[in-house]
Amino acid sequence: MGVLENKARARTFYKYLSKVYDQINPFIWDERMRDEAIEMLGLSADDRVLDVGCGTGFATEGLLEHVDTVYGLDQSPHQLSKAYQKFGKRGDVRFHLGDAERLPFRDDAFDVVWSSGSIEYWPNPVVALRECRRITKPGGQVLIVGPDYPNSTIFQKLADAIMLFYDESEATRMFEAAGYEAFEHHIQQSRPGSPRAITTIAQVPE
Repeated sequence: MGVLENKARARTFYKYLSKVYDQINPFIWDERMRDEAIEMLGLSADDRVLDVGCGTGFATEGLLEHVDTVYGLDQSPHQLSKAYQKFGKRGDVRFHLGDAERLPFRDDAFDVVWSSGSIEYWPNPVVALRECRRITKPGGQVLIVGPDYPNSTIFQKLADAIMLFYDESEATRMFEAAGYEAFEHHIQQSRPGSPRAITTIAQVPE
């Protein structure tokens, strides 16, 4: 398990990263990549959408261009404080402080659950993926974006020491273990040579 796959360490990490997150993030996960992933969902304005690990609201902002209301959840109060500055505490985004492995929502509460740049910090990703399935309506969609496993042996060792990186076969294993039957993986990249993202869209079984 990587050093940041620990909730307390991850919260401390984001206490400091939140100050510069919006400046650093576009080098890894930019607007074009975000918007491409959103388009894969075919959202309707009245869809009820949850952004798990919403952070400062980068994905939330894009989702709001397609739906009327987004729910945002994050375990870092420092990240959420930055999101409040963008959206306010009581507006089109309804924020919750919470844990991806124990989502504070009823069964079948959402049409779509989105999570980008969060799974790599989950100590038990299969548990969190099951939670995402639980709160999504049958036939709904769960979209997860995480860091694709590097090709270089040196970078693989570094990645493994920090947090969760995974390839398509590992993504398939995790989603199957979490009870999903239909899903597809897409590799996204900001520019040649930059870190790749693995984006998985899964349909919740009827």
